[in-house]
Amino acid sequence: MDSRNETPEEKRERLRQEELKSNPFGAFGDGVNRAQHGNLADLVGGLGWKGTVVILLVLVIGYIIYKLLF
Repeated sequence: MDSRNETPEEKRERLRQEELKSNPFGAFGDGVNRAQHGNLADLVGGLGWKGTVVILLVLVIGYIIYKLLF
């Protein structure tokens, strides 16, 4: 696909694949850490802005309820 027509997700994936080819052991360590701790960038990238807003609202509302009860 031409880079002018690439979506941001496709560009991130292409860059990630290039990094895997050039440095496989460094990418292995990143993958292990990502699997253990999660990756916010992948989560937000997959959800889009609406999903991100929903998650933030749930967290804020949960925090407010926690503060009111405890």
